[in-house]
Amino acid sequence: MIRSMFAAVQSLRNHQTFMDVVANNIANVNTTGFKSGRIDFQDVLNQTLRGATAPSATRGGINPVQVGLGVGIAAIDNFHTQGDLQSTGRTTDIAIQGDGFFQLSDGLQVLYSRDGSFDVGNDGRLVSPATGLKVQGWQADSAGLVDTGQPITDIIIPFGRMSPPLPTSSAGIAGNLDSRSAAGTTITTVMKIFDSLGAPHNITITYTKAAGNSWDWQATTQDPDITTGNPLTAGTITFDDAGVAQTAPGLPEGTLAVTFSNGAAPATGANAINIEMDSMTGFAQQSTVNVDEQDGHEAGALTSFTVAPDGSIQGIFSNGFNQTLGRLALARFKNPGGLTRAGNNVFQLSVNSGLPIIGAPGDVGLGTVNSGTLEMSNANLAQQFTDMIRAQRGFQANSRMITTSDELLQELIQLKR
Repeated sequence: MIRSMFAAVQSLRNHQTFMDVVANNIANVNTTGFKSGRIDFQDVLNQTLRGATAPSATRGGINPVQVGLGVGIAAIDNFHTQGDLQSTGRTTDIAIQGDGFFQLSDGLQVLYSRDGSFDVGNDGRLVSPATGLKVQGWQADSAGLVDTGQPITDIIIPFGRMSPPLPTSSAGIAGNLDSRSAAGTTITTVMKIFDSLGAPHNITITYTKAAGNSWDWQATTQDPDITTGNPLTAGTITFDDAGVAQTAPGLPEGTLAVTFSNGAAPATGANAINIEMDSMTGFAQQSTVNVDEQDGHEAGALTSFTVAPDGSIQGIFSNGFNQTLGRLALARFKNPGGLTRAGNNVFQLSVNSGLPIIGAPGDVGLGTVNSGTLEMSNANLAQQFTDMIRAQRGFQANSRMITTSDELLQELIQLKR
């Protein structure tokens, strides 16, 4: 009876731990990226009252006679199953679709988390605002190239960085010049070019109908910063009887050579602006001429950024230019269940988790990332309430065992009367 009481007391203690695990799961039902736990029980010591005997020529074998001495906790497992994704619309909220972990640094060690509620700090670093832990990845170089073979480092979003201007080197004119137009008819379009300092300049392209299905064209400007005299350049474009421009595809119909008074480098010689017209037509349709494509842009400042599914962080500049700023790094483990909870939604390495396998989103086994979403807790309320009932009934049953054992002891004591 004393033995049964001790077994029941031990079971009460372990069922209380069972309830603690369930309570923690329910408490974190709305915790971002939370991974629920599960308790496993096992029997403990067994007292052998009679050992087993082997079969003989006349009798069969006899099984051992043992009395169990209670229950123990075998393990409290962490379930690293995928939680549901919740849309937030916030760029810095990032969820992992797969088995990877974000890598966060406190400057001394790297911690691992599924909580992607990040923000950009005052110093431009991408951080977890609740803890100040810095998100790890690879920073892009000045050309926007990312080398994932290098060690991971802090991800920095360089707000205020300027995208340098790009001078215009080519422009394509497209559209139709009406073959029915009378000689002397003029059609104009305006082209904007950028110098080496990023300053814009307007160039007017004027087409004048000549003999047959051909047009004379010239480029002029009224921009005071352009010191080259008008016309800046000129030429003739001719169409065959099918209305196709008689100019070699991809080769310039003319070159625009200009000099500037604002200190910008001259667009002359090898730096002259190529004007292509091979996309133009000379059909018997209304004339419509426009600048179809053109390179070059002014300087711009970083205004925002996006995060792609492969973890690439794309900076968006005020001049419309996009450039890669960096790329997030993820980690996976051979045994994620071996990670140690460290609070604040992060895990630490343990001797049984294995070393992290580091890679970029999209690599095998790491999954992808979704910007504007967060991973919800994977705690299943229906399962947790079921487990709560099991814990409660187990506790009640073992309390009844203590009461029953006490009654048996009371009967034994009363035998003396």
